[in-house]
Amino acid sequence: MRHIPLVSNRAPLSHPGWQIGPGLVIAGSLLALTIAGVAALLWQAQLPEISGLWQNRYLNNVIRFTVWQATLSTVLSLVLGLFIALALVRQPRFPGRSLLLRMMELSLALPTIVAVSGLVGVFGRNGWLTAVMEHWTTVRWNLYGLNGIVLAHVFFNAPLAGRILLQALESVPAPRRRVASQLGLKGWWLWRTLDWPAVRQVLPGIAALVFTLCFTSFAIVMTLGGGPASTTLEVAIYQSLRFDFDFGRAALLAIVQLLICGAIWLLMVRRGLTANLSPERRFSETILRPDSLGTARVRDATLLLCFTLFLLLPLITVLFRGLPGLASVAVDGGNPLADLADATLRSFAIALPAGAFSVLSALLVLALASRGGTNLSRLSSVATAAPLMVPPIVLGTGLFLLLRPALGHTFQGLALVALINGLMALPFVTQLLKGPLTSLDDATTRQANQLGLLGWYRWRWLHWPRLKRPLALAMAYGTGLSLGDFGVIALFGTPGQPTVPVLLYQQLGSYRMELAAGTALWLVALLLLVFAAFNLPGYRGKQNKHQRDTLKTLAEARHA
Repeated sequence: MRHIPLVSNRAPLSHPGWQIGPGLVIAGSLLALTIAGVAALLWQAQLPEISGLWQNRYLNNVIRFTVWQATLSTVLSLVLGLFIALALVRQPRFPGRSLLLRMMELSLALPTIVAVSGLVGVFGRNGWLTAVMEHWTTVRWNLYGLNGIVLAHVFFNAPLAGRILLQALESVPAPRRRVASQLGLKGWWLWRTLDWPAVRQVLPGIAALVFTLCFTSFAIVMTLGGGPASTTLEVAIYQSLRFDFDFGRAALLAIVQLLICGAIWLLMVRRGLTANLSPERRFSETILRPDSLGTARVRDATLLLCFTLFLLLPLITVLFRGLPGLASVAVDGGNPLADLADATLRSFAIALPAGAFSVLSALLVLALASRGGTNLSRLSSVATAAPLMVPPIVLGTGLFLLLRPALGHTFQGLALVALINGLMALPFVTQLLKGPLTSLDDATTRQANQLGLLGWYRWRWLHWPRLKRPLALAMAYGTGLSLGDFGVIALFGTPGQPTVPVLLYQQLGSYRMELAAGTALWLVALLLLVFAAFNLPGYRGKQNKHQRDTLKTLAEARHA
C-alpha cells in the first residue's frame, strides 16, 4: 500500500499567512501596476485638451466608429451565439457536435492574425467564396471596412458567447427539464419557463465581455480596417505613439477608452455579473426536448452545419494555402527560414513566461478569495477583472510613458510584453481554475480538517488531483493567447525583431502572400503543439475515487 505520511498542524505551508499572504501580494501588485499605468496617462495628458477632443472631427469619428462597431458586433455575436446554443441543447446527438464544441472552445486562443488571413482567403477580394457569390449573384462584397471588422468579430466572439450560453442552458436542473418535456412545452412557453431564466443570469456579463473584446480589438482593425474611416481607439493610440510621437494624444485617447471599459466592468463587478464568463465542459443528463423533432430538427441541423462551415472554412483555407508556403520556405531556406526560426524562438520566450505568470497569479488570487474574508474576496475579484477594465493597449501605453527613459534594451521590452500578455490572459485563466479549486464539498473539507490534512498535504492529496487537467488547460490557454498576440508586441517590439504574428503581418503588408500563408499555418501548428504538449499526460485518473481512497487511508492510519 502506498505510504501516506501522517500530518499535523505543523504541516508545511499550513500557516494562515501562506494561504492569504502570496495572493494578497499578487493582487496588490496587479492593482498597483494598473494604477501606475493609469496614473502615467493622467500625468502625461493635458486635461484642458479633453475639451478639444470633441471638437476634433477625426478623433470624434474615431470614438463614434469604435462604439458603433463594438455595439453591432456584440449584438450579432450574442444573437448568433444564442441560436447556436439553443440548437445544441435541442440536438444533443447532432453528428459532429463534439468537433463543433472543440472548435468553439479553441476560438478564444486562435491567433487573430491567423484567422484574419483565413477570412481574407475566403471572403477577400480574391477569396473563393467572394468569386462564387459575385459570379452567381449581383451582390458586390467588400471585406475591408466595417463589413470585415464585424465579420471577424462575429467569427471570434459568437463561438465564445455560444459556449457560455450553452453552459448556462445545460445547468438547468434535470427535474425542471424533465417536467417541461412531459408537459410538451414548446416555442414561447418553453423559452419563457426554461431557457430565459438560465440565459438571463449570464447575458449581461457575456455582453460586457464581448463588447470589451470588440471595443479593444486591434489586429482585426489594423488588417481589415481599410483606411482612416474605419479607425478605432486602439489603432489611433498605436498610430499616435509609433508614427506621430504624440504622447499627449495617445494618453488622452487611452483615458477615453479606460473610462468606457472601466465603467462597464466596474458595474459588472459590483453587481456580481462576472462569474462563469469562460467556457468549461459540463456533462448533464440528456433529456429529449419537445421542440427537438420534426422540422425543428432539420432547421437546427442546417444552422449547426452552416456555423461549422463558417468556423472551419477559414482554417481549411489557411491549411491549403499554407502548405505550399511552408514547403517553399523549407526547400529554399535562406532568410525566410531564418526569420521564421528567430520569430518562433522570440514568441516562445514571451509566451511561456506569460502563461506561467497568469496561471500562478490566478492560483494565488483564487486562494486569497477562498481563504480571506469578504473584503479580500472583493479585492481578488477586482484584481482579476482589472485587465478587462484596463485593456492591454491602455496599460501598455501608460507603462510605456512611465518607463520610456529606461526601456533602452530589447530584453526589457520583451519582459514588459510578457507581463502584459500574462495580465491579458488572467481573467480567462482564473475562470478555468475557479471551479476545480473551490469544488471540495463540505463533508470532504470537514473530514480533512479532522484528520489534520493541512498546508502542502491538503494541496497534494485533495486539490492536485482535481487541478491537474485544468492547470494544463489553463497553461495552454495562457501560453496560446500570448503566442498569438499582436497588439502589445506591435507597440513595444521592433520591426527588425518580430514575433511570429508580427512577421505574418509584415508579410501580409508587403503582399508576400505565399510566405504569409506558410507563416499562418506555422503559427496554427505552434498553437496545436502548445495544447498537445500541456495535455500530453492526459490526467484521466478518477479524481473522486483518488480523493476517497486518500481520506480512507488517512483515517485508518490515524485510528491505528
